[in-house]
Amino acid sequence: MSPTPVRFYDPGDTLSQFSASVLVRCPRCERIAHFERRPCSAADADADGRRYPQTRVICRSCGLCRISTGPSRCYRPPLWLQTETRHGQLWAYNLRHLDLIRRFVAADLRERAPWDDHGRKMTLVARLPAWGKSAKNRDEILRTVDRLRASVIAPG
Repeated sequence: MSPTPVRFYDPGDTLSQFSASVLVRCPRCERIAHFERRPCSAADADADGRRYPQTRVICRSCGLCRISTGPSRCYRPPLWLQTETRHGQLWAYNLRHLDLIRRFVAADLRERAPWDDHGRKMTLVARLPAWGKSAKNRDEILRTVDRLRASVIAPG
């Protein structure tokens, strides 16, 4: 008998659900840092009454802590979880995002609800590039995902 196929059921997540907390490269020491964007509050309004999100970059290695508000200060440093493959660039915002990509790529059977059940035609995994969905690239992508995960757990 053949083994039971690994199943993946699309939870319907979108990219914005992962973008509030991002692992980035520290602008000062080039090690792993944490970037977060907090929602606007009344205190974040500028003189014209426009509200901008508050952003923070925190690095445990060098002690960097930058807090900023305003339109010109919403700069996000480069992602930590990104690398080139021979097919294209593979990236993730954080470990939860990387885990979703890994579970999707590793699955032999990929299922999702009809788009009219949740109102979104294109979820995060539906937007992955064709080379990322192809079974022939599965081993290479899984190795790359594991390498990215290891860079967070044991930074080097």
